[in-house]
Amino acid sequence: MSALILLIVVGLMLALGVFALGAAWLMPASGVGTRLRHMLGEPVAAPAPRPKVAAMVEAVLKPAAKLLPASSKDSSRTRRWLIQAGFREPQYASLYFGLRTLLALLLPGLVVILGWGERAPMLLVLGALLGWTLPRFLLKRRVAARALRLRLSLPDALDLMVICVEAGLGLDQALQRVAQELKSLHPELCGEFELLVLEMRAGSPRSEALRNLSQRNEVDDLRALSAVLIQTDRFGTSVTQALRVHSESLRVERRQRAEEAAAKLSIKMLPVLALFIFPAIMIVVIGPAVLALIRNLGAAIH
Repeated sequence: MSALILLIVVGLMLALGVFALGAAWLMPASGVGTRLRHMLGEPVAAPAPRPKVAAMVEAVLKPAAKLLPASSKDSSRTRRWLIQAGFREPQYASLYFGLRTLLALLLPGLVVILGWGERAPMLLVLGALLGWTLPRFLLKRRVAARALRLRLSLPDALDLMVICVEAGLGLDQALQRVAQELKSLHPELCGEFELLVLEMRAGSPRSEALRNLSQRNEVDDLRALSAVLIQTDRFGTSVTQALRVHSESLRVERRQRAEEAAAKLSIKMLPVLALFIFPAIMIVVIGPAVLALIRNLGAAIH
């Protein structure tokens, strides 16, 4: 009986090992899969060529950005939002302003073509306002969504970073290792870590690179992590202990945010209950009694 159990356990372990190797091989963004391909001499897939549609869209939007030039303050603020959304290339700013200008001109033109402008002239103004504000609204939504993904992925990265530092790696090597191992799960955070490592390799001081990380994203958790690492580097304290304490505090804060969202749920449900569910319940419960009362009073009156 023990030999049969041992045989089953060994078979399951072999099956799990084959499954893990196959998953790492098939996942293109996995660091393990890339190392396996290098070990076996397989060519690594090159990035896909740029599609012609993107080039055509860029050729249309860049001239449109020059029709309504933005101020320097608006340009710097939009550039900061684009970086926070993950668009670091400089051409995205001109594409963004070109899209705003094009939509602000096309939507009123669409209203005129459909013949709605003569009957409702305010639709022209509303179409222009919608075309001008819609790209900014979508950009802010993307910034908020990316910040949420960074905030949720940071505790896992900190745990792996603590393991790497305890194994003997320096902070720079630990950041690079975390960026390699978690790239398929948390690509945004790993991209920020890779950029941080590149800045330090290029000669920037660690404190300046960490400040750039916090300014680039403006996420409270990343800002706190940068402050902790800067203080650790300045005062010479233990990096492992600082990362472990910060990881535990982030998990406590994450749990508190979940409890806060659960507590807010009952308040958010009140308008739905008052406007939709409560009237339906009142109609079902009191409706037959009201109908019977009206029927009896009508018979008594007549």
